[in-house]
Amino acid sequence: MIKLTIDGKEIQAQQGLTVLEAALDAEMYIPNLCWHPNLPKLGACRMCIVEIEGMRGLPVSCTTEAREGMVVTTNSEKIKNYRKNIVWLLLSEHPAELGENDQFRKVVDYVGRKELLKGFAPKERNLPIISDEPMIAVDSNKCILCGRCVRACQEVRGCGAIGFVNRGIETIVQTSAAEPRMDSGCKFCGACVEVCPTGALTYKEDNVDRTEKEFALSCQWGCPAHVDVPTYVRFIADGRYQDALDVIRETVPFPGSLGRVCPHPCQDACHRAEINDAIQIRDLKRFVADRDNGRWRDTQKLGGNTGKKVAIIGGGPAGLSAAWMLRKFGHAATVFEKMEQGGGMMRAGIPRYRLPAEVLDGEINDIAEMGVEIKYNTKIESLGELFDQDYDSVIIALGAADGMTMGIKGEEDPRAMDGLSVLDSISFGREIDLGKSIAVVGGGNVAMDVARTALRLGVEDVNIIYRRTEKEMPAWQEEIDFAKEEGVKMNFLNTPIRIKDGGECLNVICQKMELGEPDESGRRRPVPVEGSEYTMKVDRLIMAIGQRVNMPEAYGIKANRKGQPIIGTNTRSTSRKGVFAAGDMVTGPATVIEAIHAGRLAAMAADKFLGGTGKVNETLVERGEQPANIGRNADFAEWRRAHSPVLPLKERFGGMPEVEGAYEEKVALEQAERCLRCGLRLQLEEVPMPPEKSCCCDSGCDAGCEGDCDCE
Repeated sequence: MIKLTIDGKEIQAQQGLTVLEAALDAEMYIPNLCWHPNLPKLGACRMCIVEIEGMRGLPVSCTTEAREGMVVTTNSEKIKNYRKNIVWLLLSEHPAELGENDQFRKVVDYVGRKELLKGFAPKERNLPIISDEPMIAVDSNKCILCGRCVRACQEVRGCGAIGFVNRGIETIVQTSAAEPRMDSGCKFCGACVEVCPTGALTYKEDNVDRTEKEFALSCQWGCPAHVDVPTYVRFIADGRYQDALDVIRETVPFPGSLGRVCPHPCQDACHRAEINDAIQIRDLKRFVADRDNGRWRDTQKLGGNTGKKVAIIGGGPAGLSAAWMLRKFGHAATVFEKMEQGGGMMRAGIPRYRLPAEVLDGEINDIAEMGVEIKYNTKIESLGELFDQDYDSVIIALGAADGMTMGIKGEEDPRAMDGLSVLDSISFGREIDLGKSIAVVGGGNVAMDVARTALRLGVEDVNIIYRRTEKEMPAWQEEIDFAKEEGVKMNFLNTPIRIKDGGECLNVICQKMELGEPDESGRRRPVPVEGSEYTMKVDRLIMAIGQRVNMPEAYGIKANRKGQPIIGTNTRSTSRKGVFAAGDMVTGPATVIEAIHAGRLAAMAADKFLGGTGKVNETLVERGEQPANIGRNADFAEWRRAHSPVLPLKERFGGMPEVEGAYEEKVALEQAERCLRCGLRLQLEEVPMPPEKSCCCDSGCDAGCEGDCDCE
C-alpha cells in the first residue's frame, strides 16, 4: 500500500493503481469519459486532468500511476475551466438533447457548460442512424470518439469488428469497410453497447420490464426453471460434455426427457434469433444427456436426515421433482402413484416416438436411487390417511389428466373418445381399437400426438378438425409439420356440431367456420357459417380439446370453479396446513419444464414449513469465469442452425421408433459455438457516476457544488 494526498485528504491506495483509480477507490470522484475499469487505459478525453505537485502541466489521472507521497488537486479553478472547455468542444457537434441517464449527460451536468464563442450554436453532423441491422442501433451523431467501444471490441473481445476510420474532424467509429455488422465479423456480444457513455450504441430490443441480468441471459430467464443455459452451452463448445450435463442436473432431474419434449422457451428467447436462427438449446441438452457417464451421482449432495416425512400424491414431473428436491433437503419423500408406472403425462400423454420409455424409466430410477420411495398402484382417497401415517407434510401433484368433451349431441357413443384416454391406453399397453379412419378434434399437442400415434397403429385415414386456422393452433409448429409430413389431413375452420350413429361408422355432422373478432385468448373467435353443414364418416371421433383436474372432495382443499386448488402465490400452500400443491392441477395443462419448476417450488415451500430455509444452492461443477476474449470469425453471422436428424418417413410406422435423433459430436460443437456469449456483458463493471448535487447556490455548501452549478 502507498499513501498519497488528494484534495487535502490523505488516502491509502494499492500500489500500481492510477491516480484516478486510487481516488475512485477512496470514493473521491474525478470526472472521466474515456476511462472504463475493464478497458485498456487511453487518456484520450482528458476529462480526468489533475494537478500534481512537482509535475508540469495537467496530467490525466487515468494513465498516471499513483506514487508514494503524491499531492494531487482535482478541482481547482484552472482544472474546472479546462474541463468546461472540453465539454464545449464535445457538444459543438453533438445533438442538443442528451440522454437522461447516459454517463455523458451526467458528466456534462457535473462539470458544467460555458459559452466560449458568443452566439455559437452547435452544429449536428447529420450522420445516418443505423437501425435496420440486428440487435444494435447506431447513432454516430451522439459519438464523442472516446474509443471505449473500439477498445472493448478489439482489445477485450479480440474481435476487431469496429475501429476508427477517416482523419481529423471526419473521424467516426464504424466497421472497417463501412460494411454491415453482419459482414464485419461482429459477434454481437454487446460489449460495445455496454461501455458506450453517450447512447450512440443501444440495444434495439426494449428492456423496460427486465433486470440487466434477465435481459442479457434471456435464454436462462426464458426457461421457467431458470436452468443455467449460457454455462452449459459454453461447456459444450469447450468439449466439456459431462460438466454441461451436471449444470443442467443442478436444476432439473429430467434432462434426457426435456432434451426431447421441452417446448424450448429458452430457445425462443435466444438473442441469436435476431441475427438468423436461435441456438438449438433443446438439441444440445439431449446431446449431453445421452452421453451421461453418471458422475453427478457421486457429487450430488443430499441433506442430512431431518427426521421429517413428506408424502407426494402423483408421480408425474411435478411430484417426482418435488420428491427429488425434498431428498436434497434431507427429508424422507414417498411418492404415491395410482398407475403401475411413474411419469404422469410424460408417460401417459407423450407418445414413445417422442419420448422413449427407457429414457423416462432411467430418470425415474435415478430419483428412486436417491432414496425416494415410489408406491405404484396406490390411489390416495383422503389426506387424513397420510397424516395418520405420521407424514409431516403433503404435496399434491395430481396433474390435469381428465379429458374434456364437447357437450354435443351423440357424444355418449362409445366410439366418441377423448384424446388423453386414447394416449393413456396406448402408453400402458392396453388394447384399443381405432378402426381404419378417425377424426381428431382440436389443435393442441394432444391432438397432434393422437393423430400421429393413430398412423403408427395402422389407421389409414387420419383427420384433424380445428375450428380456427393453422396460425391459431396452440400446438408446437414442429409437431404440426411432422403431422402433415406423415399424412395427417388438416381440416381448418371446421367444427363438429353433433354425432349420429351410422351403423358401422359414425356420422359426424360438421359446420364450417369463419374468424370474427378476437376473444379473451387474443385469438379471433370462430363464427359458424350458416348453411355450411356437411357429414364426415369415420370409425372413431377423438376429442382433444382440453384437460381438467379431478381432485377428490375428501381432500378438503378449497378449489376454484375449475376444481383447481387455491394456493398462495409465494407459499404454494393450500387451505389445509402443511399441504401444498403443484403442477398442472394448479395451473391447468402446462409443459413438462413448468411442472418440474412447480414441483421444486412446492418442495422449497414444504421445507420452510418443516423448519428449513427452503433453499438449495447445489453446485455440481465449478463455473469459472469465462474468458473475455472471444476471438474473430469473419463469417460468424452466417453460421446457421442444424436441425437434429429425423427418421426417414417410411421407417416411422409399424411401431413407435423415435423420430428425432441426436446431434453428432461435430454438429453439437458447431452449434454451441454459435452462441453470442451474452453473459459476458455482465462481467463488465459499471463506471462510477458523478455524485448527485442536492443544491444550487452561489457559494460553497455541504453538497459540494461550490457555486459551480451553472443554473439560476
